[in-house]
Amino acid sequence: MIIRIVKMNFKPENINEFQEIFNESKHLIRAMPGCSHLELLNDINSPEIFFTYSFWDSESDLTNYRNSPLFAAVWSKTKILFSSKAEAWSVEQKVIL
Repeated sequence: MIIRIVKMNFKPENINEFQEIFNESKHLIRAMPGCSHLELLNDINSPEIFFTYSFWDSESDLTNYRNSPLFAAVWSKTKILFSSKAEAWSVEQKVIL
């Protein structure tokens, strides 16, 4: 399983628009093949900082989503609202015995 974390910093005047975009698209993203979880997190001390936290069955499922028309549509509307470039990490959970 791949966990994808994306940090986004928005201009304060764009926060509501971003939340509308996320709410309109979250069910479509969750329905993508290989996506088993998606949530939106908001920094408690910096209301302009958001994170998406999603689980993907495989790296190829995440890549397929990132190459999809859905991603292109959502990302093109979202990235213009940023106050700085987004950061993203793909991580795997490690079990320590």
